Amino acid sequence: METINSRLINWASILDAKTREQALATSRLPFIYPHLALMPDAHLGKGATVGSVIPTLGAIIPAAVGVDIGCGMIAVRTQYSVKELPRDRKRLREAIERAIPLSAGHNNRKVAATAAPRIAELEKLAAQAGFNPAQYTGKWELQLGSLGSGNHFIEVCADETDAVWLFLHSGSRGVGNRIAQHHIKVAQGVARQKRVTLPDPDLAYLEEDTPEFTRYIKELRWAQHFALLNREEMMDRVIRQFSEWVDGRVKERERINCHHNFTQQETHYGKSVWVSRKGAIRAEAGDPGLIPGSMGTASYVVEGLGNAVSLNSSPHGAGREYSRTAARKAFSLAELKEAMQGIEFRATEAFVDEIPAAYKPIDQVMRDAEDLVKVRHRLRQLINVKGD
Repeated sequence: METINSRLINWASILDAKTREQALATSRLPFIYPHLALMPDAHLGKGATVGSVIPTLGAIIPAAVGVDIGCGMIAVRTQYSVKELPRDRKRLREAIERAIPLSAGHNNRKVAATAAPRIAELEKLAAQAGFNPAQYTGKWELQLGSLGSGNHFIEVCADETDAVWLFLHSGSRGVGNRIAQHHIKVAQGVARQKRVTLPDPDLAYLEEDTPEFTRYIKELRWAQHFALLNREEMMDRVIRQFSEWVDGRVKERERINCHHNFTQQETHYGKSVWVSRKGAIRAEAGDPGLIPGSMGTASYVVEGLGNAVSLNSSPHGAGREYSRTAARKAFSLAELKEAMQGIEFRATEAFVDEIPAAYKPIDQVMRDAEDLVKVRHRLRQLINVKGD
């Protein structure tokens, strides 16, 4: 841990100058209390740093929550061991790819039976919040149970005992993104109207007890719940495909579902604050959590230690060292194939920007996080599924 100043505490041993400056700019906002916490995976983001924990008094920065509201991880530990799995892993990968829409803009063709009750739940919540999600994205219902692209993934993994885990990463999809983008623009409009000077337009904020703030919170909470149910729906589909592949029923030994792009009210240093975790998970004492590396490297199942200075938080993954553009210039498909040896995946140029070398070493990130979480399991990938 490094105290950069009284308003910025840093856990990242790998931190480039631009990311540091971005975090410093955010930490100077007058409503930050008590300080901004930079996680070990911190890297440059939109307005606010990805891998930061931002506690605010009486205001929220929509861009500091992130544009993929509620993005996070879900994992299920099965009763199976690696030695019990069929040899043909490609068959399961392709079955998962057929069962779950992948890639940006790809949705379900119809509402699946398992998705229907979840959609009904979301419709009820939207009505209670007083808005119609269709105003942001028509047929948003068809997005429930879809993965997306970028660093979103579905994996079959094994832990140190060879127990098999099912693991995936996704969020609130297009509808959540549209909600986030709308409220970022609203906040920027408020800033212009009030002539508020900001170090970055994406640090525009909404103040408590205003109509804009109230509407944002209601729609934010809905999108966070959409993201959680989206992961549940996909996990249920993965379990069905896995069950058919092993020709047996999956008995869930454990299920963990956690956000890493979200905000909620918490009490820290004696005051009630809005804690926005942008690329960070809650890690109160005993909280279960999931910290993936990159495709081809380890992921971790963890338990929070309740570190008060970190605002009870931990990293959400490895954190990028190369931008997507820089990674595509620096690495090749041949290098990606080399990095993914022994893992069943779809080898294509589209995934070169997700090569493990584009990310911080996950083991270094975990060493930096030793006072934030304790490791329960270290997972290695057997099968990886991604969207272009």
